Amino acid sequence: MDRLKAMETFVRVVETGSLSRAAKALGLPRSSVTMTMQRLEHHLGVRLLHRSTRRLGLTEEGELYLERCRAILLDIQGAEDSLRPDGRVSGRLRVDMPPVIGRSIVLPALGSFRERYPDVDMAIGMNDRLIDLVQEGVDCVIRTGTLPDSSLMTRRVGSYRWVVCASPDYLERHGEPQDVAALTGHMLLGYSSAHNGRPDKWVMTEGDVSHAIEPRGDLVVDETFALLDLALGGFGLARLSDFIVAADIASGRLREVLGQCRSDHVPISLLFPPSRQASPPVRAFIDWVTALFASRGS
Repeated sequence: MDRLKAMETFVRVVETGSLSRAAKALGLPRSSVTMTMQRLEHHLGVRLLHRSTRRLGLTEEGELYLERCRAILLDIQGAEDSLRPDGRVSGRLRVDMPPVIGRSIVLPALGSFRERYPDVDMAIGMNDRLIDLVQEGVDCVIRTGTLPDSSLMTRRVGSYRWVVCASPDYLERHGEPQDVAALTGHMLLGYSSAHNGRPDKWVMTEGDVSHAIEPRGDLVVDETFALLDLALGGFGLARLSDFIVAADIASGRLREVLGQCRSDHVPISLLFPPSRQASPPVRAFIDWVTALFASRGS
């Protein structure tokens, strides 16, 4: 058994989530991938994967072995990259980020990364759910807000503030709130990332007093740009991140209200497993994203 090839196969099975998809990615028959996994488990004397009709899952031994396999494969990739006379970075990179960060900041600037690192194959996921980087084979994620304690490496790259705003048409029809108490007389557009229909609370500070306001739920969406569209359409007041609404406020399509009650800065951070820190594509992406946010003054 070629143990190095078996390690690569195992990692690809975990990253793709199935034997069939791994076989397709590797250009091999499914039977070959199945046989390689059986021989690898027999050689190690442990079961690496839980197999079911719906999905594959890692056993406890599989999680440990996955981290070691990735570290070994990264060392090999690093050794090969060090011999490149032109210093070009190559390899696969899988990243994940909230759609609002991806569509507003990362994707518009991605051309500069692709131009600088044309040999890096990228897979970009955009969602708000928390993911298990090891289980799902993700190299690096961008996340916002206060982060829970974990074994992941963290680098803060920027921040934003919440802005309450509405269209001029809405404010002409309903008036502009002058304090937090006045919000009770307005339509507050809700955002729910939990898909349970309950909108996130608006935490606002007025003077020395902090308020947690929950929109009534008359109109709730689970996608940030849909919320922006509702605000532009005059449906009510919306709470959005400052980098999303900056252009619309500058053009007059939206107007900020209660600017004196802006929230504290919300951190934007990169997270990645310690084992991925040595990966040339991951290092390249981390450095690029850090410079991208620094250039924006975030």
